[in-house]
Amino acid sequence: MSVLFAATPVVLLIILMGFLKMSGDKSALITLATTVLIALFAFHLPAADTGLSIIYGVLKAIFPILIIIIMAIFSYNVLVHTGKMEVLKEQFSSISSDKCIQVLLLTWGFGGLLEGMAGFGTAVAIPAAILISLGFKPIFSAVASLIANSVATGFGAVGTPVKVLAEQAGVDNIQVLSTQVVLQLSPLMILIPFVLVFMTDPRIKSLPKHILLSVIVGLVSLVTQYIAARYMGAETPAILGSIASIIAIILYAKITATDEDRELKAQFPKRSTSEIVSAWSVYGLILLLVILTSPLLPLRAVLAPILSTTFSFNIFDTVAQAEIVRSVKISWLIDAGVLLFLGSIMGGLIQGAKIIDLLKLLGKVIKQQRKTIVTVCCLIALSSTMDFSGMIAQLGLALAITTGSLYPLFAPTIGCLGTFLTGSDTSSNILFGKLQASVGHTIGVDPSWLAAANTAGATGGKIISPQSIAVATSACGLQGREGEIMKKAMPFALGYIVVAGLMVYFVPKLMGTLMF
Repeated sequence: MSVLFAATPVVLLIILMGFLKMSGDKSALITLATTVLIALFAFHLPAADTGLSIIYGVLKAIFPILIIIIMAIFSYNVLVHTGKMEVLKEQFSSISSDKCIQVLLLTWGFGGLLEGMAGFGTAVAIPAAILISLGFKPIFSAVASLIANSVATGFGAVGTPVKVLAEQAGVDNIQVLSTQVVLQLSPLMILIPFVLVFMTDPRIKSLPKHILLSVIVGLVSLVTQYIAARYMGAETPAILGSIASIIAIILYAKITATDEDRELKAQFPKRSTSEIVSAWSVYGLILLLVILTSPLLPLRAVLAPILSTTFSFNIFDTVAQAEIVRSVKISWLIDAGVLLFLGSIMGGLIQGAKIIDLLKLLGKVIKQQRKTIVTVCCLIALSSTMDFSGMIAQLGLALAITTGSLYPLFAPTIGCLGTFLTGSDTSSNILFGKLQASVGHTIGVDPSWLAAANTAGATGGKIISPQSIAVATSACGLQGREGEIMKKAMPFALGYIVVAGLMVYFVPKLMGTLMF
């Protein structure tokens, strides 16, 4: 019965959003209310601690998720307000008239770079908004951005998920763990680009071109990420892999350029260097600020303690049977949402906007996102309640016991479940990283390999995570159509998890022993 109760919020959310097509805010509110009742009466989480878990969840939703969502959309609106989005559209369109190349460049290349640098929704919101400005349909833009924002999330936010996973699972050698993650995701680095280009142009006659482009981009990304993971660790695979992919896509576009492409490029007005720099100033400054404050540079350690706010909560954890201290810490000078805000404001001023107009624009964006704010707050609050009440641990343990020796085949599913519930690869690793390693010890499989499987599965869960879908609907102006997007994205997520599961199960058997 406890397993059935624990599964109820997950099943209810899928039914409300995916089948009844209820809006995200209403689905999340109903599911949160149901989760609270189950936590109180089925899992006996004290009422005071249930309330604290909701407050803790809402704070986690605001910092950094909602701040980043709002500021990412604000950055796009600044470009529209100043008219510089037209220059960026020309830039992307002039690279190639091929829609497949445009989609791959924006979602897999640029989106992957944003994920590697900042994470937390930027890689979905910004590429999706730009795709719409280029003339792509909103639903397509949302789904394509969600699918693309999968593989890179394993090493998103400068490797945070894998670094957290290493701590949770007790893995000392982070290079080995990072390399295992890359190996498990290796076929998906080719399959996801293929899915993106095939979605863009599903004609059978285009298949040879799609396969060639996907293999080139996928292999470049794979080799770069493997080298970065093996010799540098978790911080740079997504960043360097995305930069290498962008270079590969642009070179492919130049090599395969047709007369039509050259004629199209000639139609665009010649832009001065200062005009191009001004147009890119918003995203350029955001990227610069993220790089300067990344863990790779010492500036982060200097700035982090200068201006910070910490909210601490003593909440009873039914699994540990003890009070657990959980904190939400905001380091204002290095917070990703603050960096997005600063980059957008400074870029907007460079582009000729007035500060008062930019602040009014921000207010308008916040007002437009009110449904998203309700949705994300409720979703993170219910995931926190499920965590403290023991529902998530119950689901993970039930799956581990049920599958037995076939467990490695289903290990990524647990990671996917964690991301579906929390919206975060990092949170999934916190929830299930230790469980995966302990099951590995029990069944005689390398604990590090199964820990890596958690984050491999978690990357697939990002495709259908309600929080990620909320980001996509906000960026594309599709609030209320979350269920439709989830339904379209679900088959891709299921296929993703199947591939990851097969890799986790068969690679050790084929190799005998893992050697890196």
